[in-house]
Amino acid sequence: MPAYEVITGPSPWPARYTFSPAVRAGNLLFISGMTAGDESGKIVGPGDIVAQTRYIFEKLATLLAAAGGGFEHIVQTTEYVTTTENYGKTAEVRRELFRGRFPTATGVIVAGLLREGALIEISAIAVLPDLPLSPEGRG
Repeated sequence: MPAYEVITGPSPWPARYTFSPAVRAGNLLFISGMTAGDESGKIVGPGDIVAQTRYIFEKLATLLAAAGGGFEHIVQTTEYVTTTENYGKTAEVRRELFRGRFPTATGVIVAGLLREGALIEISAIAVLPDLPLSPEGRG
């Protein structure tokens, strides 16, 4: 039995990547940092940190669902931002999604992110309901 299960969500995961979008180990789900890049690689909401934040959380939702969870299971987020301009407005998105039951969070200001045009990258950890691991992964 593997130590963890790879979670890819509904979209095919490109073989060129050397990391998984998420892995489940026991009832812990570790979600890799993600930007607002769509399936073609274009940034959704260029120049708009709130739109990028919303899109990233939509992508997080698909991974959570594929693993059998939801936003209520997230216990920690880390946000890497290239600007603080309008960053405070991203709190509206968090309030809407977490509905007052907020996970721990860390915000880090960085000089840049790998995806050109990305203003924010978010990673997360969730504690999921007990489910058996699937050796094939979930998508």
